[in-house]
Amino acid sequence: MTQVAIVGYGRFGRALGALLEAAGIGYRAMDPAADIPEPLRAGSLQELVAGAEYVVVAVPVPRMRAVLESLRPHLRAEHLVLDVGSVKVRPVRDMTEKLGTRVPWVGTHPLFGPLSLAVAERPLRVVVCPNPLHPDAARRANRFYERLGCEIVEQTPEGHDRVMAHTHALTFFVAKGMVDAGSGLNVPFAPASFKALSRTIEIVRSDAGHLFTAIQRENPFAAEARRHLLDALGTIDRELESLPPEEELPEPASLALPALESGLPELKETREHIDQLDRELVELLARRAELAKRAIRAKAQAGQPVPDPAREEKVIASRRAWATELGQDPEGMETIFRAILRFSRRAQHSD
Repeated sequence: MTQVAIVGYGRFGRALGALLEAAGIGYRAMDPAADIPEPLRAGSLQELVAGAEYVVVAVPVPRMRAVLESLRPHLRAEHLVLDVGSVKVRPVRDMTEKLGTRVPWVGTHPLFGPLSLAVAERPLRVVVCPNPLHPDAARRANRFYERLGCEIVEQTPEGHDRVMAHTHALTFFVAKGMVDAGSGLNVPFAPASFKALSRTIEIVRSDAGHLFTAIQRENPFAAEARRHLLDALGTIDRELESLPPEEELPEPASLALPALESGLPELKETREHIDQLDRELVELLARRAELAKRAIRAKAQAGQPVPDPAREEKVIASRRAWATELGQDPEGMETIFRAILRFSRRAQHSD
């Protein structure tokens, strides 16, 4: 049974379709520029929305108005229209003008993409912007995303775009600048501080680098955020250039990076770092469990046996080798990974 109609079957539309399939939710899609499998393909907008409860508009923000105009004659009061753009002020304005009070709608922004889903990133979060014209729309949208395993964050369109301007848009801006400057490309070694930046750049490039211009242009607060960053960098650069050559002079307070917390005793600080790493380990294990579930579904579809002792022994051997390369105890690492494999087996059968 079709519950969801997806208009636009690009990278995010396909990823959303996979998420719907995993949740057992039926859907159809329409996109003249995409290769949609026959059972999922709708031949017209009327056919697409017939019988659907949710209509997800997964098209670039500049195309939103035209798509809504085409959809409007086929929409009914029982539908709920959701947009999934990474900015919210403009799509909410377009839906207000094109759909108004006639058809329920709500602006949403899934804070994940194809790469997030491919690596089983958890938790999946979605921003939902409550709609005063349709007070029940946000509740219905929340229920829809919760069925997909998402956590909900409610925010106004303006509040959302301001946060995204100083996070999402600036991350893309910095990543683009570092790539164009050739910073750290193909270096034989790098400090831990750059490795974190390098990973961010790679995520941007692989997950949504094609959206760089759209994210900067469509967010009404992105230019302001860029100006603030460039002004701050310009000030820092001028202060560095004005420093006298004497090495023994104390560093100006304005050029020191503020500490996250001052006066932490070494043991307490170390324990806090351990707690943070343990939190990251738990999140990684949750992602691994999700991938293990995906693997068992793939085996079932291929008719392959689920227990695979040979594969598990290869995993253990490779992890022992990795431990040896890093100067760690291979026996201890084998114990840890055998426990992880047991955890994964339980996760595979928990649904």
